[in-house]
Amino acid sequence: MNDKERRALGEATIKDVYAGDVVVPPEGYAFSDIMLKQLFAELWTRETLSMRDKRILLLGIIAEKGEAMTFKIQIKASLKRGEINPAEAREFLLFIAQYAGYPRAAAMLGPVEQAIAEFEKEAAAKSAS
Repeated sequence: MNDKERRALGEATIKDVYAGDVVVPPEGYAFSDIMLKQLFAELWTRETLSMRDKRILLLGIIAEKGEAMTFKIQIKASLKRGEINPAEAREFLLFIAQYAGYPRAAAMLGPVEQAIAEFEKEAAAKSAS
Protein backbone atom coordinates (compact mmCIF):
# COMPACT_ATOMS: atom_id res chain seq x y z
CA MET A 1 0.00 0.00 0.00
CA ASN A 2 1.45 3.38 -0.93
CA ASP A 3 1.33 6.51 1.26
CA LYS A 4 -1.72 7.92 -0.50
CA GLU A 5 -3.67 4.68 0.00
CA ARG A 6 -2.58 4.47 3.66
CA ARG A 7 -3.70 8.07 4.18
CA ALA A 8 -7.08 7.31 2.57
CA LEU A 9 -7.51 4.20 4.73
CA GLY A 10 -6.51 6.21 7.81
CA GLU A 11 -9.08 8.89 6.96
CA ALA A 12 -11.85 6.33 6.49
CA THR A 13 -10.88 4.55 9.70
CA ILE A 14 -10.77 7.68 11.89
CA LYS A 15 -14.25 8.59 10.60
CA ASP A 16 -15.45 5.10 11.51
CA VAL A 17 -13.72 4.95 14.91
CA TYR A 18 -15.21 8.29 15.97
CA ALA A 19 -18.59 7.77 14.27
CA GLY A 20 -18.06 10.94 12.24
CA ASP A 21 -17.61 13.20 15.28
CA VAL A 22 -13.92 13.96 14.79
CA VAL A 23 -12.73 16.19 11.96
CA VAL A 24 -10.09 14.55 9.80
CA PRO A 25 -6.90 16.62 10.06
CA PRO A 26 -5.76 18.24 6.82
CA GLU A 27 -2.85 16.73 4.97
CA GLY A 28 0.57 18.30 5.37
CA TYR A 29 1.11 18.18 9.14
CA ALA A 30 3.65 15.49 10.06
CA PHE A 31 1.95 14.63 13.37
CA SER A 32 -1.51 14.03 11.90
CA ASP A 33 -0.19 12.49 8.67
CA ILE A 34 1.77 9.88 10.63
CA MET A 35 -1.15 9.35 13.02
CA LEU A 36 -3.51 8.61 10.13
CA LYS A 37 -1.07 6.40 8.24
CA GLN A 38 0.10 4.40 11.26
CA LEU A 39 -2.42 4.51 14.09
CA PHE A 40 -5.59 4.51 12.02
CA ALA A 41 -4.49 2.75 8.81
CA GLU A 42 -2.35 0.13 10.54
CA LEU A 43 -3.46 -0.44 14.15
CA TRP A 44 -7.18 0.32 14.22
CA THR A 45 -7.72 -1.84 11.12
CA ARG A 46 -6.08 -4.96 12.58
CA GLU A 47 -8.60 -7.69 13.30
CA THR A 48 -6.93 -9.49 16.23
CA LEU A 49 -8.87 -7.35 18.72
CA SER A 50 -12.43 -6.23 18.06
CA MET A 51 -13.21 -2.53 17.87
CA ARG A 52 -14.98 -2.86 21.23
CA ASP A 53 -11.91 -4.51 22.79
CA LYS A 54 -9.64 -1.76 21.45
CA ARG A 55 -12.01 0.90 22.73
CA ILE A 56 -12.28 -0.56 26.23
CA LEU A 57 -8.50 -0.87 26.43
CA LEU A 58 -8.15 2.72 25.26
CA LEU A 59 -10.74 3.92 27.77
CA GLY A 60 -8.76 2.33 30.59
CA ILE A 61 -5.56 4.02 29.47
CA ILE A 62 -7.25 7.39 29.05
CA ALA A 63 -8.92 7.08 32.46
CA GLU A 64 -5.61 6.31 34.16
CA LYS A 65 -4.12 9.40 32.54
CA GLY A 66 -7.04 11.50 33.84
CA GLU A 67 -8.06 12.74 30.39
CA ALA A 68 -11.76 13.36 31.05
CA MET A 69 -12.58 15.15 27.79
CA THR A 70 -10.84 12.50 25.69
CA PHE A 71 -12.73 9.88 27.71
CA LYS A 72 -15.97 11.64 26.78
CA ILE A 73 -15.10 11.59 23.06
CA GLN A 74 -14.32 7.87 23.23
CA ILE A 75 -17.46 7.05 25.24
CA LYS A 76 -19.70 8.93 22.82
CA ALA A 77 -18.12 7.30 19.77
CA SER A 78 -18.50 3.90 21.40
CA LEU A 79 -22.16 4.58 22.17
CA LYS A 80 -22.82 5.78 18.62
CA ARG A 81 -21.11 2.72 17.14
CA GLY A 82 -23.15 0.38 19.37
CA GLU A 83 -20.06 -0.99 21.12
CA ILE A 84 -21.41 -0.15 24.57
CA ASN A 85 -24.63 1.10 26.12
CA PRO A 86 -25.14 3.84 28.75
CA ALA A 87 -25.24 1.33 31.62
CA GLU A 88 -21.86 -0.07 30.57
CA ALA A 89 -20.40 3.44 30.27
CA ARG A 90 -21.44 4.14 33.85
CA GLU A 91 -20.19 0.75 35.03
CA PHE A 92 -16.74 1.50 33.62
CA LEU A 93 -16.45 4.32 36.15
CA LEU A 94 -17.06 1.94 39.06
CA PHE A 95 -14.26 -0.31 37.84
CA ILE A 96 -11.95 2.60 37.07
CA ALA A 97 -12.44 3.97 40.58
CA GLN A 98 -11.09 0.73 42.06
CA TYR A 99 -7.95 0.65 39.93
CA ALA A 100 -7.20 4.26 38.96
CA GLY A 101 -8.70 5.90 42.05
CA TYR A 102 -11.88 7.68 42.97
CA PRO A 103 -10.62 11.15 42.00
CA ARG A 104 -9.89 9.93 38.45
CA ALA A 105 -13.29 8.25 38.12
CA ALA A 106 -15.12 11.19 39.69
CA ALA A 107 -13.53 13.53 37.16
CA MET A 108 -15.07 11.40 34.41
CA LEU A 109 -18.63 11.41 35.80
CA GLY A 110 -19.70 14.70 34.21
CA PRO A 111 -18.14 14.00 30.80
CA VAL A 112 -19.68 10.50 30.69
CA GLU A 113 -23.13 11.85 31.51
CA GLN A 114 -22.67 14.58 28.86
CA ALA A 115 -21.68 11.96 26.28
CA ILE A 116 -24.72 9.84 27.15
CA ALA A 117 -27.06 12.85 26.99
CA GLU A 118 -25.62 13.96 23.62
CA PHE A 119 -25.86 10.42 22.26
CA GLU A 120 -29.47 10.01 23.41
CA LYS A 121 -30.46 13.43 22.02
CA GLU A 122 -28.89 12.67 18.63
CA ALA A 123 -30.46 9.20 18.55
CA ALA A 124 -33.90 10.65 19.37
CA ALA A 125 -33.54 13.32 16.67
CA LYS A 126 -32.45 10.69 14.16
CA SER A 127 -35.40 8.42 14.92
CA ALA A 128 -37.83 11.37 14.76
CA SER A 129 -36.74 12.29 11.24
